[in-house]
Amino acid sequence: MRRIAILGAGAWGTALAAVAREAGREVVLWARRESQARAIAETGRNEAYLAGVDLGPGIAATAEAAEAAAADAVLLAVPAQAVRATCERFARHLAPTLPVAVCAKGVERDSAKTMSEVLGEALPANPVAILSGPTFAGEVARGQPTAVTLACRDLALAETLAGALATPAFRPYHSDDVAGAEIGGAVKNVLAIACGITEGRGLGENARAALITRGLAEMTRLACARGGRAETMMGLAGLGDLTLSCASRSSRNYSHGVALGAGRKPDGGAVVEGVPTSAALARLAGRHGVEMPIADAVAAILHRGADIDAVIAGLLARPRRAEA
Repeated sequence: MRRIAILGAGAWGTALAAVAREAGREVVLWARRESQARAIAETGRNEAYLAGVDLGPGIAATAEAAEAAAADAVLLAVPAQAVRATCERFARHLAPTLPVAVCAKGVERDSAKTMSEVLGEALPANPVAILSGPTFAGEVARGQPTAVTLACRDLALAETLAGALATPAFRPYHSDDVAGAEIGGAVKNVLAIACGITEGRGLGENARAALITRGLAEMTRLACARGGRAETMMGLAGLGDLTLSCASRSSRNYSHGVALGAGRKPDGGAVVEGVPTSAALARLAGRHGVEMPIADAVAAILHRGADIDAVIAGLLARPRRAEA
């Protein structure tokens, strides 16, 4: 793991490049646009996505796929809905044994497939890992303490990848629960929108706590139905990421929900992963016979024009039952 390639020069990809360099790796950061790659190389900063953060020396930036693919491991840090297209773009450049760690959190809208399933189709020969957990890119890039889950079905490879990215401030914990790690990251985005809506509507802290707790139950049911483990949902990729995203306006998903709940038009400039994921989640859950009323409520508001107050009333009117 001498040389790490990061595909995607947004805020998260740039932060991961800084982490990998701090961990002592050679780093190449791939940007889709030549002008962005050139600006990063010349200034040592990515002002367009991570303003004010000095990346330091030793990070190469390129827009050439072949140059980025010459690495020992790849971190895929493009938005979830761009994962398939990016993999197809790089497929002929990547060695078949090269591990690819997906750092995006979502479910593909058109197919309702998870990120590991998308990579299984687009890069069938490459080992797949999932990097997930409570991470705000700016804090990671500035070296503030952060812990994540790095999951791969090959546990030894997961441990190797985690070790390649570990720094005094960035702590990856390895796991073999790919299904749990990717479901936690995807579902928490949708639940963060729900919590934002309660904030925008002025429904109080009790309501948000209830949504987080019952949302965690939904997340756990789906993860377990897909072969994941409940204990993963109690860890960094589950509860850890959920609590971060559902309580801070630094979360794009939470802020999107706040604007909706307050009757404002959300900012359309940033990628909000929970929006397309919410459209696909019902189909994914349906394949496994899993009930997810909170996620369904968010999808109804975002994609079916449902009235927010009517949806909230519907959730509160659901039959009471045993908690467990």
